[in-house]
Amino acid sequence: MKRLDAIEIPGVLEPKIANSDVVRSCVGLLALGRTDFDDIELYRHHGYFRRTLGIKRVPSCETLRQRLDASKGRFDAVLKAASVAVLGKATLTSVRTFKNEYMPLDVDVSAFDNTGSHKEGVGRTYKGTDGYAPTFAYIGNEGYMLNCELRPGTQHCQNGTPEFLRETFGFVERLGLRVPVLLRMDSGNDAVENIALCPVGVYYLIKRNLRRERGEEWLAVAKAQGAAMQPRPGKTVYLGECKRRVDLGDGRMEELRVVFEVTERTVLANGQPLLFPEVEVETWWTNLDETPATVIELYHGHGTSEQFHSELKSDMGVERLPSGKFATNGTVLQAAMVGFNILRRIGQELLALPKTLPEKVEAGRRRLRSVLQDIMYMGCRYVRTARRHILNLGANSPWGRTFVLLYARL
Repeated sequence: MKRLDAIEIPGVLEPKIANSDVVRSCVGLLALGRTDFDDIELYRHHGYFRRTLGIKRVPSCETLRQRLDASKGRFDAVLKAASVAVLGKATLTSVRTFKNEYMPLDVDVSAFDNTGSHKEGVGRTYKGTDGYAPTFAYIGNEGYMLNCELRPGTQHCQNGTPEFLRETFGFVERLGLRVPVLLRMDSGNDAVENIALCPVGVYYLIKRNLRRERGEEWLAVAKAQGAAMQPRPGKTVYLGECKRRVDLGDGRMEELRVVFEVTERTVLANGQPLLFPEVEVETWWTNLDETPATVIELYHGHGTSEQFHSELKSDMGVERLPSGKFATNGTVLQAAMVGFNILRRIGQELLALPKTLPEKVEAGRRRLRSVLQDIMYMGCRYVRTARRHILNLGANSPWGRTFVLLYARL
């Protein structure tokens, strides 16, 4: 937090409330599922809120808003470093195949609906709504957020992605993972420069954008080089791989592996025959040494990142960002990333205490909404007496024993 206090904010010469107190208050609010600046008034004179976060003075809603506005993104780098520090203490699980194991790194864009607002940067997103189009990087099967970046709603998903990937790979290096990383991206990020940016030892799996490639051409390739299977009469699926020669930049020409799945339908599922065959093509760039079926299965795991987006937007309520200024909303999103990872770690640590949980949990990942309801909103009484601070959980609290053990683990 010394780094935050050392940051000079224009117009704030001798602040009565330190930058670190402002940022911690913001992270604390977001970790409670509250995004409005006015919500800080609920905890401004709350001794437990101040003590648990190590805050000397909780700012007012005006101070919180004005300090974040004046910072103009100066707090973002420190918040990213704090998020990486949280991940450094978390247990990240990998995905396994018959040949190897990989640490999934899912990079994706999710639209934030801010319809009806006139905030800076709000524009028509690819979802057809007015809002922002931030990009996110999640790591591990648990869905920890490694990096994020707020973007205007009209910005194309590939615009700025190379710089985002460079920063993200830097964070990966700080974590010191023992297994290789598998970068997974959608067809909107089908760009050669993304592949060229992958460091040595990093695997990539990027869905291709067919653009002007015809389905009939791929069907001919599939029949010549793929393995056919018929899940039902009138439907044939071809799996296989081929090579494509690509210019990676600086005159580097390489043959990259392309895995394909081509589906030919002559009869619909309801038995209706088609006059002309229906061809569906999906292809992926990859450097994985796995079978085509395994590569496709690994890519399908990328869809889980949509659930992570939902937890951020729905469970934590981070979608309609509170400020009218773009830079301020960008800082709020970085603070939300810290809160997101803290809640995620709490949820995963809960799963490590199955015998103490008051309910049976079989999931491999605890949803953030459950963490908020079971732990963050748990009823208790905060008592200050004889220079002691006591948190009375109550003898009949169903989550009381779990809370005590969880606190000891963390």
